[in-house]
Amino acid sequence: MAQMILEVEDLTVSFDGFKAVDGVNFYVEQDELRCVIGPNGAGKTTLLDMICGKTKPTSGTIKFNRRELSEMLEYQITRAGVGRKFQNPSVYEDLTVLENLEISYPRKRNVLGSLFFRRSSEIQGKIESVAHQIYLGDSLGMKAGLLSHGQKQWLEIGMLLMQDPELLLLDEPVAGMSPREREQTAVLLNAISKGRSIVVIEHDMAFVRMIAHKVTVLHQGKLLAEGTMDQVQSDERVIEVYLGH
Repeated sequence: MAQMILEVEDLTVSFDGFKAVDGVNFYVEQDELRCVIGPNGAGKTTLLDMICGKTKPTSGTIKFNRRELSEMLEYQITRAGVGRKFQNPSVYEDLTVLENLEISYPRKRNVLGSLFFRRSSEIQGKIESVAHQIYLGDSLGMKAGLLSHGQKQWLEIGMLLMQDPELLLLDEPVAGMSPREREQTAVLLNAISKGRSIVVIEHDMAFVRMIAHKVTVLHQGKLLAEGTMDQVQSDERVIEVYLGH
């Protein structure tokens, strides 16, 4: 049996009495590519916010590699091996692709690291390897602001890959992409899931089918269904509250 990398149990968060996430149990195995789907307001992004430390839960536990995350700060969770990509790409538009990847390298996370940082052949090799993975190997010298929307999404994924996270949390990574870019992103995520776990929030069901090992459906803050894409798509409850609309 595969080892669990993420164990979320009885997770709840309330905002002024409204339970955005209500008693959710959520388990992700090592090297698993999990998709989380559901209607707007289902609690999907809030779930990721709590895992990465952006939002503190009202109750429940979040264990990553058996370490409790709910008591840690965001930067501590990042250093523990959890990487988060938000819905809109957040890259340094005035820097080149190479500089965006370089600045994401862990040794450059503080002032001293930046002052005494020298790009070794090992780091240069890592930058080139990641750039190739994210389809930007020929664009290292290009300013990030000149990239297409889809390329900026890939660059932000690459910035996370520079940190070698064991768990990647991606919020709608193909939003605004062309059909071809979505296909390329599916290939990318399937490739980088070997050796790490990935949780993806997504509304594009064709894309979910291309990548998901397992699908979790949330509705009104609760876990509604879980299983393979075929199992979820044939679940009458899921059809009624989400897929049927």
